[in-house]
Amino acid sequence: MEPSSTDLSNGAPISTGDDEEINISNLPQEPGWKVSVNLYKYQQFWYYNFALKGIIQFQQKFIPQPTDIFLVTAPKSGTTWLKALAFAIQTRTQYINGDSDQDSPLLSKLPHEIVPFVEFIYVFGERRDPKIPLLSTHTPFHSLPKSVLNSDCKIIYLCRDPKDVLVSKYIFTSKHGDAEIIPFEEVYEKFCNGVSNCGPFWDQVLGYWNASLEFPERVLFLKYEELKNDTCFYVEKMADFMGCGFSEDEEKHGMVEKIVELCSFEKLSNLDVNKSSRGRNDLLTIGNEAFFRKGKVGDWKNYLTTEMAERIDEITRRKFSGSGLHF
Repeated sequence: MEPSSTDLSNGAPISTGDDEEINISNLPQEPGWKVSVNLYKYQQFWYYNFALKGIIQFQQKFIPQPTDIFLVTAPKSGTTWLKALAFAIQTRTQYINGDSDQDSPLLSKLPHEIVPFVEFIYVFGERRDPKIPLLSTHTPFHSLPKSVLNSDCKIIYLCRDPKDVLVSKYIFTSKHGDAEIIPFEEVYEKFCNGVSNCGPFWDQVLGYWNASLEFPERVLFLKYEELKNDTCFYVEKMADFMGCGFSEDEEKHGMVEKIVELCSFEKLSNLDVNKSSRGRNDLLTIGNEAFFRKGKVGDWKNYLTTEMAERIDEITRRKFSGSGLHF
């Protein structure tokens, strides 16, 4: 008898088992990007303490709905934009009617409040709207819970040029928390060696790339640069994948373009809520404006030397060799 859902686990070790106690302090540790703040290695990836606690709880306790759609990224790969686009697509009949989008929660809330990280549900007590099938995570593919991998859930993965990821992540980290960030040259070395939150970057990307090749009906793999270049095309592709494709009438009346405009960097970054200095919770002490820096492709050129960029490009070529994935 055929299974009712596609099993993505493929026999790979996924989690530690239900309610298994894990002493994080016993895991391999490395100094992180902040002075006196360590990263911990778990299932071949590095995490800050609070993020790792959320991932372990996610693995052990999460029960998905069959209609859940996970929006997955490496940190600073376009997460905020992906959440806004997916939410606008999913809820367009409710909030985008005629020429008005004034009722959309995207105009009054940070996208991260609307589509929560699953890890933060467990760590910070954030809540999901059970009527919205969207959730987000930075968790690597082979660390996703078995409950997710063996369900009918879909995954949309967005990746980005690692050079822009490095720069955006460095600037974001420098604004987060009270501890001082280490010099950029040291951050660069750590990133190249895979030591960053949810890193190694290339291993995380490759895990989802391979899953998208093996299970294209369950995993949609997108590139930030292509999404920026032809947003309307990929919004339509996302909608089809999410099971809520646009009708001819919607296309005729410019629904795709309305969603793209509503979720544009220019629109969202200029909203009062996204200019706010308030943090979302006690531990993630960073203002909303930090999630809207530039949103540009190629900003790394203002921070990396030619030699630094070439080294990252060489690592990328070596890591992705034979996979069919390239930037």
